[in-house]
Amino acid sequence: MIISRTPLRVSFLGGGSDLPPYYRRHGGAVLSTTIDHAVYVTVSRKFDDAVRVSYSRTEEVPSAAEVAHPLVREALKHAGIEGGIEITSVADIPAKGTGLGSSSSFTVGLLNALHAYLGRHASAESLARESCVIEIDRCGEPIGKQDQYAAAFGGFNFIRFNADDTVDVQKVICATDLLSALQDRLLFFYTGQTRSASPLLKEQSDEVSRPGARTNATGQLVHLAEAAYDEICRGEIDNLGPFLHEAWHIKRTINSGVTNKIIDEAYDAAIAAGAQGGKVLGAGGGGFLMFLVPKAHQEAVRRVLGRLRETPFRFASQGSKIIFVH
Repeated sequence: MIISRTPLRVSFLGGGSDLPPYYRRHGGAVLSTTIDHAVYVTVSRKFDDAVRVSYSRTEEVPSAAEVAHPLVREALKHAGIEGGIEITSVADIPAKGTGLGSSSSFTVGLLNALHAYLGRHASAESLARESCVIEIDRCGEPIGKQDQYAAAFGGFNFIRFNADDTVDVQKVICATDLLSALQDRLLFFYTGQTRSASPLLKEQSDEVSRPGARTNATGQLVHLAEAAYDEICRGEIDNLGPFLHEAWHIKRTINSGVTNKIIDEAYDAAIAAGAQGGKVLGAGGGGFLMFLVPKAHQEAVRRVLGRLRETPFRFASQGSKIIFVH
């Protein structure tokens, strides 16, 4: 039996520039961190030659080729496993539509566990690259690459997406107390709404594939990610809130589904109560809201968002890991 633990992620700035139609023409960049909530995948030998997969439902089929879950089916094919295996997964947070990159964390964790099951080590770079192949190329998901690299490498990173499809992961190097101060200013609230990111990302991918205002707006998000990375490396975090607020308004011009009435009301109330900036995590339309709020205003923000569920997150430094082998 093998168990992998793969963190979920929070993306600050640059989202959307990791979509292939954009970065292959302009290059992209995001600033993100993994958090202390994760996806767990268990892989074990099955007593017969069939395949059993348990997630939100349970499948038991004669062979890997007949697995309905596309990510599992393609990962087994990629690993060269045809049967005699059982796979289960659980997550610390609702695993679909919350904006924390859970699908990619699952794929990275599954690949990590399958490699270990076959007796081999997989590097963070290879896990991220293979996960992108499975999700984007084989399963046809209209998603970007940031979630796979965040989950595989772990930690607080500035991730650059190059036009030649290479990816550079740069650790954010700064004082520990600066990261603690940043964490202490962040508040996270669950909207209670979940949504599939695919339609939103498909719309955004279509828009940024051709020149125009939305492509230029994505470029502005990249510049904000670069500026925020530079400031944090210099030991400054005071401008991160205004950067988030600016990015919020830019993002709304790119994708019509990024917000709705509930999200707009919550965002405006938080800003009026003292939040410096915020965003919807993930593609938008639901999931978690993140706000950067000075300590003096946090109780006021909590009061005005009282109908939403606050969920504290802390940064996590490690990426996907094998945590149990028997």
